[in-house]
Amino acid sequence: MSFRSAFAPVVVRWRTANPYALDTALAALVLFAVSLQWMFPDEGDDPLTWHGWLLGAATAIPLIWRRRAPCAAAYAVSVATPAQALHHAPPPDVMYGGMVVLYTLAALGKPWQRRMMLAGWVIGVVVTMQHQSDKQPFEYAFHLMGLGGAYALGVLARVQRAYTTELEDRARRLERERAADTARARAEERGRIARDMHDILAHAVSLMVVQAEAGPVVVRKDPERAEATFDTIASTGRDAMSQLRRILGVLKEERPDGEVTARLPQPSVAALPRLVRQVQDSTGLRTELRTKGEPRPLSSDTEVAAYRVVQEALTNTVKHARASRAVVELDWAEDQVTLTMTDDGRGPATPVGGHGLIGIRERAAACGGSAETGSGPDGGFRVVVRLPVAADREGAFG
Repeated sequence: MSFRSAFAPVVVRWRTANPYALDTALAALVLFAVSLQWMFPDEGDDPLTWHGWLLGAATAIPLIWRRRAPCAAAYAVSVATPAQALHHAPPPDVMYGGMVVLYTLAALGKPWQRRMMLAGWVIGVVVTMQHQSDKQPFEYAFHLMGLGGAYALGVLARVQRAYTTELEDRARRLERERAADTARARAEERGRIARDMHDILAHAVSLMVVQAEAGPVVVRKDPERAEATFDTIASTGRDAMSQLRRILGVLKEERPDGEVTARLPQPSVAALPRLVRQVQDSTGLRTELRTKGEPRPLSSDTEVAAYRVVQEALTNTVKHARASRAVVELDWAEDQVTLTMTDDGRGPATPVGGHGLIGIRERAAACGGSAETGSGPDGGFRVVVRLPVAADREGAFG
């Protein structure tokens, strides 16, 4: 065990103790040191008087309030110490009280208080000792070095306290920033999960509703087609349940620190042909997928976003547009891919749109892209989404 670690509990207990109790103990210790000349009168030739002892006590007792009222305590000791020295019955051997108040002001006082007190004590010591004929030159150096050392220790304590305070403030700021980052990451993850669940459920339920509404008609006219319709409803429901289980499984695998251990494969641009065929087979909506340019690599988040915005646009067409035809176009450029979804139906009831269009804009923005919605050039409704290409993965596609 190191020396520092052994005394660490003592230091902590000292810092957290009652300031009045510590300062009272310090004042008692200084009073004891001042009283040594009376306790051992044969040790020196200086005369001893009760007046001298009272003046010595006056250099110690004000230290009780050295942290509560540092200036007042310093002034009291600064008056009592030269008075005791001039009284010379006995003179102070060591200016204990003076060193304590200089340390205190250097650690706690304002700049002008520190400088004024240090200058006052240096001048006071020199002037006082000039009036005492029996003082030796080395005693000047002894007293001045004692005062200078006490002042230097106070400066070091002040610098150390400021440094510690700065470290604590920085730690608190970092903790607040970490908590804010964690909260923001959780909010983004909740938003992502909410968008995924909305897209999955809205798409699946829309297809199931369309099929269910057509079911009673085809049951009477074409039993074989009715059977295929119900098979489509069941298949769509199973697919939706599978995707929901995947999302819920990711939530269950979340670690205590809020991070996810692993994510199962997410849908990507490669799955768009299957999505378009599924919509056409399930709803009868004539759907076409067109691709222009050479496909380029996308980040995993952008892959998911591209699939989901097409899915949501087609879902909106099925649910609200009353369209007979929809076209999905992928235009690959060097730095971005543009997805355009156009139908021949009607647009949303409001310019902003519902949760689906808002989700499309949020997904595009989260990937560093943009989304535009509005009427198509030949009527109907159009959604245009631009997503960035992963330039750092250039050449990943052969």
